[in-house]
Amino acid sequence: MGKRDAAILDILTKEKKIEVSSLAATLGVSNVTMRKDLDALEAKGVIQREHGYALLGNPDDINGRLAFHYETKVAIAKKAAELVTNGDTIMIESGSCCALLAKVVVETKRDVTIVTNSAFIAAYVRENPNANCILLGGSYQNDAQVLVGPMVRACAESFLVERLFIGADGWIDEGGFTNSDHLRAEAVRDMAAQAEGVVVLTESDKFGRRGVVPLRLGKKPLTVITDDALDVTGRKALVSHGVKLLEVPQQG
Repeated sequence: MGKRDAAILDILTKEKKIEVSSLAATLGVSNVTMRKDLDALEAKGVIQREHGYALLGNPDDINGRLAFHYETKVAIAKKAAELVTNGDTIMIESGSCCALLAKVVVETKRDVTIVTNSAFIAAYVRENPNANCILLGGSYQNDAQVLVGPMVRACAESFLVERLFIGADGWIDEGGFTNSDHLRAEAVRDMAAQAEGVVVLTESDKFGRRGVVPLRLGKKPLTVITDDALDVTGRKALVSHGVKLLEVPQQG
């Protein structure tokens, strides 16, 4: 996505719904140009269109979540890609930051194999000729477009990787990172068992939320990549848990 697309998403995350003519005036382009931009974003599933209006996409699926803090998520993904070298095999779990990481990896690295339980990620990078994805089997969750259940563990046990990259829905001081779905949390644990370390990609505002299911990643070495708006309490909590912290400038 270009800068104007990012600006459109930034406006929509604040307004939720806006007239196309108003959006065009705000960004200094013609209505025709704005409609073309919105058509492209709608084709990607990030936004929705009504007659004369643009709306934010469904926040319950990954396409919709990509719109929130898009530029910050891109910065987090690029920082995470610095941990990947040509020829690596990595695991990537579901999530918007994780999807952007997969995109950066296939665009900037060579001969990297991505092992994932996310059907969304596999589809998201499929048009890049460098994309080499192995999709773990399991039961399919429609909204998240992710595979879960005991087959994920059975398939993941075929691999041993240096890093698993995951997202998170929240954080609790007494339990660490959390997820909103127990089946997806179980899939993360099963994948983490096959990785030497886990890298969490998340915006700083997730530290003010509580997911209902603790991820319980055990004694796996943890690295967190987030934006520099993380508050002092969040920093202290990560340090107390022995987590390595990497930060990027918050965008927008």
